[in-house]
Amino acid sequence: RSASVLRLRKLCPEINSRAADLPPILRKDAMRDTIMAAMKDAMKSGDKVRLGAVRLIQAAFKDRDIEARGAGKEKASDDELLSLLQKMIKQRQESSSIYKTNGRPELAAQEDAEIAVIQSFLPKQMDEAEVKAAIAAAISETGAAGMKDMGKVIAHLKERFAGQMDFGRASGLVKAALAG
Repeated sequence: RSASVLRLRKLCPEINSRAADLPPILRKDAMRDTIMAAMKDAMKSGDKVRLGAVRLIQAAFKDRDIEARGAGKEKASDDELLSLLQKMIKQRQESSSIYKTNGRPELAAQEDAEIAVIQSFLPKQMDEAEVKAAIAAAISETGAAGMKDMGKVIAHLKERFAGQMDFGRASGLVKAALAG
């Protein structure tokens, strides 16, 4: 950081506390702040498994930012980061199942531990009844009439429930709801 910014922060300590005083949902980089705080906590407590998983998350966030910068976009939003976390969970679930079928329970256990850490950063997942209710509401709000409107419904769901549902399963439920 530039020296002038550091001097300004020393002279006006309220600048340092303003972002921390905001509720997480109003902060611009709430997810990044949460991950950074989790990394510091894991370092202090000596939890190597959690620290390793949090570092993997940070690396994935940085990769996403570098990719976005190359495309001329800004840093990834919290919604994009939530979808990235879900993708990381799916990758680890696939790896864990492969390790289990190939007789490598220690590697499967490591993947399962990483899944648990990553899931701790996601909002509470909706159960099937809540997903169906959200789909019904999205269909009525978007005025979807048939299969051609499936994209509108999924986009509406992603906008309102990012990180709270598995959109792979939700798309099947949307298709069923629109078909009949």
